[in-house]
Amino acid sequence: MTSPPFEEVELNKKHEEILGKRAVLLQQMERRYEQQKNKRRQQVKLSQAAHERNSQLLQDLQKMENRLRTRVLPHPDILSLETRYWASVEEKIPEWERFLLGKGPHPSSDPSRTPKQQKLKTTPRDHAPTQDGALPPRPILKHVK
Repeated sequence: MTSPPFEEVELNKKHEEILGKRAVLLQQMERRYEQQKNKRRQQVKLSQAAHERNSQLLQDLQKMENRLRTRVLPHPDILSLETRYWASVEEKIPEWERFLLGKGPHPSSDPSRTPKQQKLKTTPRDHAPTQDGALPPRPILKHVK
């Protein structure tokens, strides 16, 4: 039994439609596959560049570590001063943190401090007048080439 020509024409149309959709999907898949390949290539390049950067950083760190090992340590008095300085800085961090973050007043404007403490902090010693009332001469700076 053969199907009437109308049904055969409809089946052919559906078949052509399906083949057209299939071709479009295949093209989309090929484009996506190419995009993925390109993306992988780019990631490999980025990975290699990062690996080279990391290797260079590691070499630089090793060089610095070797320099630090061979470096002569400063005098014990200097080390003591430096240690006390950093301890003082760490002690003052809570007072300065809010100010430095822009969330609070300058620590010297703290009302709990006495006026003498505030004056001591705000008067620079290097600008104190001499006996005759004039400021001391500025030092002559030598330019090192």
